[in-house]
Amino acid sequence: MIGANATTTTTKPEPETPCLAMRRREAAAAIGISVGELDAWTKRGIIPCVRIGRIILYPVSAIWDWLNKQAQQGVTADDNIAEK
Repeated sequence: MIGANATTTTTKPEPETPCLAMRRREAAAAIGISVGELDAWTKRGIIPCVRIGRIILYPVSAIWDWLNKQAQQGVTADDNIAEK
């Protein structure tokens, strides 16, 4: 129970750190594909990624740009995989 003398303080919420890059599971979920499919696309150079040592990251801005380009070209994943 809150007492009569209780004070409430309002604090500003901490700003969220923007997500700059995603790992495999996050990227696959964001795109709506399986991790296995993402791995196949990564190996074929279809989807943009950054390798830092053994870690593969998928930059959010690069994924957005890539998806927009695919949508504008009307390319399906199967078409894109066949080209590589």
